[in-house]
Parts: sequence; C-alpha cells; structure tokens
Amino acid sequence: MSNDKRTGGLWNLYKMGGLTPAITSMYNPRNAQQMAFIRSMMKEQRKHSLYDLPLKELEIVVFDLETTGFYPNSGDEILSFGGVVVLGSQIQENKTFYSLVNPKRRVPEHIELLTGITNEMAESAPELMEVLHNFMEFIDKRLLVAHASGHDKQFLNAALWKTSKVNLTHRLLDTMMIAKWLDPKRPSYGLDELLESYRIPVTVRHQALEDALMTARLWVKFMGEIESRQVATLGDLYAYLSRH
Repeated sequence: MSNDKRTGGLWNLYKMGGLTPAITSMYNPRNAQQMAFIRSMMKEQRKHSLYDLPLKELEIVVFDLETTGFYPNSGDEILSFGGVVVLGSQIQENKTFYSLVNPKRRVPEHIELLTGITNEMAESAPELMEVLHNFMEFIDKRLLVAHASGHDKQFLNAALWKTSKVNLTHRLLDTMMIAKWLDPKRPSYGLDELLESYRIPVTVRHQALEDALMTARLWVKFMGEIESRQVATLGDLYAYLSRH
C-alpha cells in the first residue's frame, strides 16, 4: 500500500474517532467498520426526537448490564448485555438480545457467585467492540429504559468512549425514578421490592436478559398507572418526572 493511501486512510479514521482508535482500526478492518457504525448512530440519534410520540405507540428497549464491579474508570468492565423490545404495553419476547463479553480481566469471586459468569465463560466470550456494535444495532433509535440506570449508563458510556470515542445520545428512562414519582412514600425502590409489590414473578436475578425482562414487566405495570394520570406522550412523562 502506498504511503498516500495509508495517510489518507489514517486521516479519515482520525476524523472519525481520534488517533488511537484510528491506528488500532488500521490493523482490524472489522473494528473500523463497527466503530464507524457506532459513531454514525450517535450522530443521527441527536436528530431523532420522540417527545411527541404517544406512550402507547412508543417502542423501547429495556436493558441491563452485568459488570465486574461498580467503577469503569478504575478498571471494572461489562460482563454481559441483555435487552428486550417493548412496544407500548406489549413485551416483544421474540425480540431480545443477550451476550457475554470478554472483560480482559479476572472476574472477581463475589461477582462470579452473584452472576454465575465464570472466568472460563468470560474468556471464551466475544470482545467488547463486537458485542457493543451488535447491541447498538439491536436498540437502533429506540428509547432506552433501565432500573437504577446510573450504573448501566456509566458503563455503557465508558464502553462507547473506549471503543469509538463517543458518548451515548439515546434518551434513557429510569424505572426507579418513575416508581418514586408514582409512589413517593415507598420505603424502598429496589428492583426486588418493586417486583414483589407488583406481583411480578422473579426468574433469575443478576442475569442480564432475565433482569431486563423483569424490568420490562415492571415498565408495563407502570404504563397502566402513567396512562391513568392522563400522561399521554413521552414529553409529558419527562415533564412530570422533572418535577420530582
């Protein structure tokens, strides 16, 4: 390959993602394509507004991540992604996403006991870039929903920045915040307590897809209460949540 072609390719990748991912991607064309897809999606997502869409027509992805710990800036990594599509109040159980991720580090013993993800399972899993690309392709332009979403958003943003030098631009709703708005006097807003209160069967906790499915069932319960309060659109819901 000529120096001009190498320089031109490097410059184009530099403009897309910075020098470090550009150099890495030169030696891995598949990574370059995945990075370009993620960056393009984040850019397009900024133009995509869902505020005026009726909640009963809203298509979302309820998701959950399992991780090696709580601090992505201190070396903790994502272990698995799980997600399910919900259209209005209908869980699309034929539209799900689940994948383990190779964290490139040892899985702490207490995390292995909590999640059931062993070091052997993690070591044979796909790398972060591949799984992240597939997950972003799965969610497309849909609204994201998670329970106690700060943890998941922190790790998702860290993964997007590490692989593609972008931040998440999707809107994200937190079912914990919705629960606090619907019932401000509850003693606890943990997922286990809410599942029990709403009589949602607990399947497998701390398994990313199962947690996403249970949270989706909780979201459906919330949808009934939200509509009973004459909240019709996503914009209306954000307006009410911003007051609490």
